[in-house]
Amino acid sequence: MMLGAGEWSALGLSLVIAARAVAFGLPIAVAIGWVMARKRFPGRTLLDAMMHASLILPPVVVGFLLLLLFGAQGPVGWLLARFDIQLVFTSAGASLAAGVMAFPLMLRAARQAIEAVDPALEAVAAGLGAGFWDRTFSITLPLAAPGLVAAAIIGFAATLGEFGAVITFAANIPGETQTLALAIYSALQVPGGEAAALRLSAVSFTAAIAALVLSEMLLAYGRRRAGR
Repeated sequence: MMLGAGEWSALGLSLVIAARAVAFGLPIAVAIGWVMARKRFPGRTLLDAMMHASLILPPVVVGFLLLLLFGAQGPVGWLLARFDIQLVFTSAGASLAAGVMAFPLMLRAARQAIEAVDPALEAVAAGLGAGFWDRTFSITLPLAAPGLVAAAIIGFAATLGEFGAVITFAANIPGETQTLALAIYSALQVPGGEAAALRLSAVSFTAAIAALVLSEMLLAYGRRRAGR
């Protein structure tokens, strides 16, 4: 299966956008996942619902809300413009849109991984004088690591296939924001483009299945470690 230059460009750009989305989104997902797993506070249910809102909202709505927030006239967009930073119609914006859509998946996996770590281990370490950061980096994160890696893989796979939010917020610009999903859409708009769409679909399908299988293996490994 040979890909053309434009198809390779879409594949490479998809990988970059997905990697950037996970790199920025996963630490936030881990932090919020720890709060949700370890703390009880008023408004916790509302926070949980807000963090998972993009799972139930249409992707186009998410993209539109990002436009309102980060567009030139939006509150954040206006502030970024002061520092000559633009997100709309850029690959960075595509990463933002894809990351927002994949964030609930990363958050859920991260939260489950942290919940699987026995809090008694942290309590014992605290009793021995270990501070919060010592406990976090010597106990919680190492034990939760397989689940956190699975969260990254799930997020990566999800961002590879994101369409609605990306095309609404970042448009479909070849070489700049055209990901695999958008390249497939563009190929289907051209007479005779079915072959290119099929090739790109095969690449996307293979990457998604490989990521899901790997994430399940890591989660199973994490459960076995937690059960020891």
